[in-house]
Amino acid sequence: MAKGIRKWLPYVDVSLLCLLLLLLAASLFVLSTAAYNLVPGDPYFYVKSHAVWMGTGLLLALGVACVDYKYTRHVYWGLYGFNVLMLLVVEFMGTAARGSQRWLEVLDGISFQPSEFAKIIVVVSLACFLSKRSQNLRRYRDFVIPFLFVAFPMVLVFFQPDLGTSLVFLAIFVGMMFVAGAHPVKFGSLIAGAGALGAMTVFLRVTPAESLPALLRPLAVLPLPLQEYQLNRILVFLNPERDLGGDGYQIMQSIWAIGSGGLWGKGYHMGTQGQLNFIPDHHTDFVFSVVGEEFGFLGTSILLFLFCIFLLRCVSVAMKSRDLLGTLIVAGLVSMWAFQFFVNAGMASGIMPVTGMPLPFITSGGSSMWANLIGVGLVFSVYARRERTMF
Repeated sequence: MAKGIRKWLPYVDVSLLCLLLLLLAASLFVLSTAAYNLVPGDPYFYVKSHAVWMGTGLLLALGVACVDYKYTRHVYWGLYGFNVLMLLVVEFMGTAARGSQRWLEVLDGISFQPSEFAKIIVVVSLACFLSKRSQNLRRYRDFVIPFLFVAFPMVLVFFQPDLGTSLVFLAIFVGMMFVAGAHPVKFGSLIAGAGALGAMTVFLRVTPAESLPALLRPLAVLPLPLQEYQLNRILVFLNPERDLGGDGYQIMQSIWAIGSGGLWGKGYHMGTQGQLNFIPDHHTDFVFSVVGEEFGFLGTSILLFLFCIFLLRCVSVAMKSRDLLGTLIVAGLVSMWAFQFFVNAGMASGIMPVTGMPLPFITSGGSSMWANLIGVGLVFSVYARRERTMF
């Protein structure tokens, strides 16, 4: 048996595996306190269900790692079509909850969120698409077709509505385009210009017309493809105290929780905002608030450090890839995970608007865990085949 382990050891990134297991262990530990009071009579209900999703997800990751990622070149259009079809089915047959239609029910009481898997499929299919066009990304018009490739599933997710996940598609697109060889100045200027235009449009929309110069007042009525609650979240982000009983409640409770944690935190199960359920969704979107309250600045720093080392190890795998396809797949996954972590921690800390984005590997949720572990399986697949002579 030991000989068999030594034989396969060169194909396994042991450092990445250890970092992954540490993240998953941290997830179970955090949920054991964040979700402790949510189900009367079964304080560890979410921990047990999370462990099941985690264990089955690791099996999925193992299966993905055993398959050569290069075979995705032959099926990526099929994957892309399946992705679009799945999102269209959600649009017409999805299960609605809390004002959003994001889930598909497969069995009685069991549903999954296709948009979580859509992110992984977009990473793989866009990597295959860009790997054939890496030498043709030097002009502005060369950026149009790759953007449209991502825009279609992104728009479908946006209208569920799910603004947070749709923004993840943009982060994936930007990260992979730079790695694929897009002209840095032209593409960077395009991204900066689009960001400035979007920020200006939102600013004009949320600013009272009487506060604007006369020349800009006609622009204040321009329509935006945002729901009213999404605009309110932007207003609350700019001034959290403007609606403490409504849209500002979540963010202020989260800020108070993290601030009260101080350097060392209040201790395991000792938080007030989380344990007394003052923070909504503190086992999902706002789980970072529980970490800050109960484990303080030290706990959040350890979690951030662990996640950064995990991402840096993935970057190392991308740099060692045998081809551009493998590099692009890992780059897309790193862009996805980094963006989600930054936005989730940012909205819990009050430096980003609330978008309802999960914290990768930590937040409770079967679809999110499975999708992330499938992504990790892809990283292991790239690492195992980092040299052409290995397979």
